[in-house]
Amino acid sequence: MKLIIPKGFTVGAAQNEFTGVTVLLAPKGATGGADCRGGAPGTRETDLLRPEKMMDKVNAVVLSGGSAYGLASMTGVTEWLSQNGFGYKSMGKLVPIVTGAVLYDLNQKELHYPDAKMGFEACENASETPFTGQYGAGRGATVGKIRGMKYASRSGVGAYTVKVAGVTVTAVIAVNALGDVFDPEQGKIVAGAKANDGSFLDTERHIVNGGLMKLFLGTNTTIGCILTDAKLDKVAANKLASASHDGLARAIRPVHTDFDGDTMFCLASGHRPVLNLLLLQTAAAYAAERACVNAVQGVKDLTVIYDETDEETDTWQCD
Repeated sequence: MKLIIPKGFTVGAAQNEFTGVTVLLAPKGATGGADCRGGAPGTRETDLLRPEKMMDKVNAVVLSGGSAYGLASMTGVTEWLSQNGFGYKSMGKLVPIVTGAVLYDLNQKELHYPDAKMGFEACENASETPFTGQYGAGRGATVGKIRGMKYASRSGVGAYTVKVAGVTVTAVIAVNALGDVFDPEQGKIVAGAKANDGSFLDTERHIVNGGLMKLFLGTNTTIGCILTDAKLDKVAANKLASASHDGLARAIRPVHTDFDGDTMFCLASGHRPVLNLLLLQTAAAYAAERACVNAVQGVKDLTVIYDETDEETDTWQCD
């Protein structure tokens, strides 16, 4: 499987034994959008991405473990960007624009969370180390927690690329859901809560049938970002972030609960023109769906390609 990181972006990760951080860097800036649908989010600077706000460009999206403590990792990303000369120029100073979200992976008795040093390290690692699987924000990720952690399944960071009419749309998602992960192409649950015999419980059916639940507010959350080389304004970037939630809904059952803080971002580097946003919205939803499945199944033959081509398309044509 080929995973293409569109031109203008690099992806890095850092982790320890328990938790980690994934950073999606756009050092020269990218148009950003965000859509939060979970009931228990932990985020930074998402209001800045709303279309009516003045800031047009974002320098990084950070996906971090550590729950609210993990917000500290974003300070390290800000420091790395500043030290390397990237950010918004204001009164002779650089102010990097860094947004992001956290997931809950405080699964140990001791407190372990990504700090500023780990965020800085993830930037240093960009484009040079693995970031899918149980790396970065996926290090401590799990899914299917309706019966508690004892019966949950391991998860991680998944990614998937769709190319449509010459435009690249790539989803990078850390899946840490209350619900199960369902693969629509296989027609079955591929990770989730386990029954006593080790089979999948089917969380959605378990809830509908009135089964016993162990619910801990905010102990979950799926977070991710759509990277594209398309030319988008903030309205379109926000629409793409929203469309990607359709993919989450197809792959995670149930999704967007009050016990999840599900948040999706979009970054658009602006190298290819767009005549039909519907193509990108459809691609974003599908890429998000497959990224969620890949997060729990892993892709052994994954090849990551960083696109540095200068080629541009003048118009979109459907094959």
